[in-house]
Amino acid sequence: MLRWALIFLVIGLIAGVLGFTGVAGASFAIAKFLFFIFIAIFVILLIAGLTFANRVSGG
Repeated sequence: MLRWALIFLVIGLIAGVLGFTGVAGASFAIAKFLFFIFIAIFVILLIAGLTFANRVSGG
């Protein structure tokens, strides 16, 4: 998912340099959305992993 966010960011940068402001804005919005979804999933899985590790180790 992070890879797709970076791809849309690059597309947005290239479109912005070439003057396609509509495409650039949409690409940046998609990249930002994917990035925040990635961060949310990462945090949820990190907390779940730490909780599960505590249960397995007996802590």
